[in-house]
Amino acid sequence: MSRALEGVRIVEVAQWWFVPAAGAVLADWGAEVIKIEHPVTGDPQRGLVTSGLVPDTGGVNFMIEQPNRGKRGLGLDLGKTAGRELLDQLVEKADVFLTNFLPAARKRLRLDVEDIRRVNPKIIYARGHGHGDRGPDREKGGYDAASFWCRGGIGQALTRDDAIAPTMQRAAFGDSTGGMSLAGGIAAALFRRERTGEPSVVDTSLLGTAMWLMAPDIVAGKLLGGSPFPAFDRKQAPNPIVNSYRTKDGRWLFLNMLQPDRFWADLCRHLEREDLIEDERFRDGMTRFQNRAACVAELEGVFAKRTLAEWREKLADVEGVWAAMQSALELPDDPQVQANGYLAEVDRGDGQTFTLVANPVQFDQKPDALVRAPEHGQHTEEILLELGSTWEQIAAWKEDGVVS
Repeated sequence: MSRALEGVRIVEVAQWWFVPAAGAVLADWGAEVIKIEHPVTGDPQRGLVTSGLVPDTGGVNFMIEQPNRGKRGLGLDLGKTAGRELLDQLVEKADVFLTNFLPAARKRLRLDVEDIRRVNPKIIYARGHGHGDRGPDREKGGYDAASFWCRGGIGQALTRDDAIAPTMQRAAFGDSTGGMSLAGGIAAALFRRERTGEPSVVDTSLLGTAMWLMAPDIVAGKLLGGSPFPAFDRKQAPNPIVNSYRTKDGRWLFLNMLQPDRFWADLCRHLEREDLIEDERFRDGMTRFQNRAACVAELEGVFAKRTLAEWREKLADVEGVWAAMQSALELPDDPQVQANGYLAEVDRGDGQTFTLVANPVQFDQKPDALVRAPEHGQHTEEILLELGSTWEQIAAWKEDGVVS
């Protein structure tokens, strides 16, 4: 069975994680994605593993593999006339042009909408920004730690008032989220063009993505006249069964039972504290709210008596939703992760495999089979031959530094 975007061709002129991650998702969905890199310097993200910013991972450059899997790699110098002509040949046959180059670079390399549409009027033009395509910071670059996490309000919202330093995001946190958003926008544009024949210009920014995630705080703050969205100390949780509790072995679990009167009695029975059901302080949601500090204290004492493993067993069939707070190292062993194929084994090409995270969308209940990211310029000759180039032309271009 063909994949959803089988037959779609995407030319990607992008670096780092954010926009390339969109290309990776589209490749997962069946599109042919050609990643263009400078023949000498390549995508600067390739160098992070050797820069000391990330640890040695045994020869797997995960900073390239995760956001570039499934693509074909072409080393091409767009600053040279012959390189730009080769790009035009690719664009002429493509459905989507994908980039995150800044406006000045796009202008210098003739990669703006009008330049690309001059070659292919029906192409979908998609770009990712730090802060959007309009406004005073349109020309400025952005990374997710700055444009998404800090400027987008997420870091401030998750940093305690008494913290000695701000809470910072994990690696590529905003990039992966923004890349998924951009991939969805491109898919919608492909659908629109299929229905109407009209191509779109698709824009996504790290700042805009952060605001989408922060929507409850932003919208409520405006409605509350500039007051922040209410936050409560966990010992004063308005609904004590929407709260975190520490177990005997120092782990945390989180109760997410939003309908307190529906779930309270069943939870108490699973906690072997049926007495709390009839306790006058906790008989319904309103009284539990009024006595929330006492209710939280009771539950703290209960959960502290057993380990997380014991609570997993005790709460296995509880009606309400709850979850253990897991680490990234635990997720590969989660039975739901395994059952749904949320991690994929990828062939290294030497008989060994490594693991990548699948994108969260599946079609027809089948996880995507992932292929590793291209080496720098790995498919240059293959792609050029498909364009009708001769070996003699390729050799001359290599000699001139046009291709790798």
